[in-house]
This record gives sequence, C-alpha cells and structure tokens, in this order.
Amino acid sequence: MVRELSHYIGGRRVDGTSGRYGDVFDPCTGEVQAKVPLAGAEEVRNAVANAEKAQLEWGAMNAQRRGRILLKFVDLVNQNMDELASLLSSEHGKTLADARGDIQRGIEVVEFAAGAPHLLKGEFSDDAGAGIDVHSMRQPLGVVAGITPFNFPAMIPLWKSGPALAAGNAFILKPSERDPSVPLRLAELYSEAGVPDGVFNVVNGDKEAVDALLEDPRVQAIGFVGSTPIAQYIYATAAAHGKRAQCFGGAKNHMVIMPDADLDMAADALIGAGYGSAGERCMAVSVAVPVGEETANSLVARLQERIKSLKVGHSLAKDSDFGPVVTPAAKERIEGYIKSGEEEGASLLVDGRGLAVDGYDGGFWVGPTLFDNVTKDMKIYREEIFGPVLSVLRASDYDEALRLCSENEFGNGVAIFTRDGDAARDFASRVQVGMVGINVPIPVPIAYYTFGGWKASGFGDLNQHGADAFRFYTKTKTVTSRWPSGIRQGASFIMPEGS
Repeated sequence: MVRELSHYIGGRRVDGTSGRYGDVFDPCTGEVQAKVPLAGAEEVRNAVANAEKAQLEWGAMNAQRRGRILLKFVDLVNQNMDELASLLSSEHGKTLADARGDIQRGIEVVEFAAGAPHLLKGEFSDDAGAGIDVHSMRQPLGVVAGITPFNFPAMIPLWKSGPALAAGNAFILKPSERDPSVPLRLAELYSEAGVPDGVFNVVNGDKEAVDALLEDPRVQAIGFVGSTPIAQYIYATAAAHGKRAQCFGGAKNHMVIMPDADLDMAADALIGAGYGSAGERCMAVSVAVPVGEETANSLVARLQERIKSLKVGHSLAKDSDFGPVVTPAAKERIEGYIKSGEEEGASLLVDGRGLAVDGYDGGFWVGPTLFDNVTKDMKIYREEIFGPVLSVLRASDYDEALRLCSENEFGNGVAIFTRDGDAARDFASRVQVGMVGINVPIPVPIAYYTFGGWKASGFGDLNQHGADAFRFYTKTKTVTSRWPSGIRQGASFIMPEGS
C-alpha cells in the first residue's frame, strides 16, 4: 500500500493542496512506498505566516527555557531511535547502524545548542566615555529556513534547526522530497517536547517551494546543503532578496597516503570512507592519492582484497556493509560515471555495475567500484560522483599530492595518513581545504566546532554548527547609554568622543 505523506504546519500534519506529488521509493525493492506532496507558493506562504506569528512568543522566551525544551526533544529522539532509524533506512537505503549515526550526529548539535544562554551573551563596557556605558545583545532574526539534502535526512535538518530554535527563531524546513518521513516525525517530536505550534514547520516540495522561500520577505535567512550549482543559485538569489545565506555544495575529498603510513590502517579507512552509505556522503573519500609507486601498488592490492569481502545487501540486514543508492536516477548516473572512466582510459579494477542481491531484483544496487591510474583530466576525477566509486590517482611525491588536493575546485574535506608529524603539520597548514583529517579519513568536526568547506564547496561567511551557527541565526544590537548626572549640558553638534 502506498502511503500519502503531508506537510507539518502550525503544529500539525497538513495535507498538500497543490495537486502535485513526488515518489518516495523503497531503494531495496525499487517500489514506490509513498507519495509526498510538493508544495506550491501559497502553501509556503501559509507556513511562513504561521512561523512569523509563533516566533514572537518563542523569541521572547528565556533562552534557558528554550534550551530545556531542546533537551527534552533530544530525550524523545533517543526514546524513538529504533523507529526513526528504521524509517530513515527504508527511504534512504543506508544501513540501520549508519541511520543511527545520522540521527546521533544531529542530536549532538541540538545538545550543544541547548547551551544557548552562554552563546547569546553580549559584551559590556562601563565608562567607555565620560559617564557612558556600551553594551551589545544578540537577538533572533525572526523566521529562518533550511533546505536539506537526501543523504542525511536527520542530521542536516537537526544541524540547521537546533541552533536556529535555540536562538529564538521560528524555522521552516524544506527537506529532500526523496526521504521526507524522518523530518516529519522530528517535527512531531519537537511539538511533543514543548516547541510552540508554528515554531517548527516542514514544507515538502521542489524548486517551486524553494523559490517561494527565497522570495518571501518574511524569511530572513536560508541555510542549504546540496550540490554546488544549486548552492550557488540559492546563495545568489538569497542575497538578491536581502537575506543571509550559508550554502554548502559538492565535494571531491582526497586522502593522501604517505610511504611511511600504516597501509593496512589506510586501506581500512578508505574502504569505510569510500563505500560507507554507498558513497552518498559529502565527506566521503572519493580519491586516494598514494605517494610513490611502491606505496600505490601495495595500497591497491590491499583495497582489492578488502573489496572482495564487502557485503552489499538490504539496509535492514545486520550483515550489510552498505545498501542501495537512493533512486533509479542515482543508479543510472553513477553507472554513467563508471562507463566514462572506462572510456577515458582509467584502469577499472572492480566494477560495481550489474550487482544482484537475492530476493531484491528491483533494488537500486551499485557495488563497490575501484579505478586505478586515474588522471586529473578525467570526468570521474573532475566531478562529484556521489556513489560507491573510489579513484586512485598516483602522486610521485608529497608536493604533487599537496597540489592535487589544493588545486581541485572543491575544498570540503581532505585527509593525510602518515607517521611523520612534520609532514602532517605542514599538510594541515598549507592544504587549501576547509576540514582536514590526520589519520582520520572523514574529518567531520564535533558539535562545538564548525563544519564547512572552502571554494566551490561553501558559499557564505559562516559555517554550520558550533559558535558560527549562533552568529548566523542572530543579529547584534549595540546600545550606548548615559544617565543624567545632575549637570545639564547644552546641545552638541559634533560626534561624541571616547575621552
């Protein structure tokens, strides 16, 4: 039976009215399991109106009380973890363990955001001038929105909404229409925790809904995670409409393997970082850069051996290392890249096309794929594949490896595996990438640091979560005050001085 999903506006589920729907697949079977309404502009405006009205009460609430509500929300998410993880796996295709990790990394940011009273503190200077005091305060923007991707249907919505709500804003979430059920369930848990009706809303949709959010003058800020072309579009359009924006795009994450590295450790790291979640991660390692021929030959041999033991299967099966990709279009795109790599002359050592999983012939399966002897001009190197495809691009020395990572148009994440502290320190200092791992393949920062890439991977001045989130979701007001001292002064026609 095909379920019909809804929006979540004003504290309750609301049926779509546009008459347009999108398919939500079960990636393991290939069947359509739900229909999701695609909102029109009027539905978006209704959600914004609800949010604008509700924000007044929420923004006036003591920040510590808002934090307590967020902590209750975290408790509710933990109580419902099994349900949420199963729901996430059923629509996305990632394994249950990976789905739990998706949710856990999201609620860690909400936990951090519950400390909003400290992060919202302003500054104070007494006697900045004769009898003059100056202080600043951080205040919420009002109504803000998040446009989030399919690959982390819990984590990214929580990264966006947690700090925004803690800072006193109302939030409109436009999740991916490919796996919208977990965001809708999170909305219900926010309400159950005590978030007032209308403060957190979910509007499902496509470009029409996105454009309505971008054009609505009541929406003060937009956060986005997705592909680089759409990140550029949203950033530019938001700016043209006078909104703040932080937009994170694509990636081509490299991992440099030095000759002194523990090659077994490096190979294990590449298997997990390259093929986990079927490669559908913006922080996935898609390019291995071994330094020197001996290092490359030894590494490739280890990778081939480990790939043989990988189990691709149903996302709910306990022994699956990774599941299917999210849609038939994703499978077709990934297989097109594999064909391109073959045609351009890369050595296809392991071909993931044509993978069959017993009992699930209609699933969107792509097996682990390994290319060697990849060059910079090849399409599989230049473009983000977003699938279980790992490319080996050999470097003759450390300087060449460093240049490869730094000169790529993307600058999201990078890693180096080495035992040499000097090399690691130099690499971390000089590489032109926003997040760096040293013997850590996926360097996603913990909640109280910020997450963000450079170059074509990120647009905007401030990153996600950490202290930057509170800078993004608040505006600073500075107050200069003087109290009568009993001495009346005449009018002054010059700027006051500090002395």
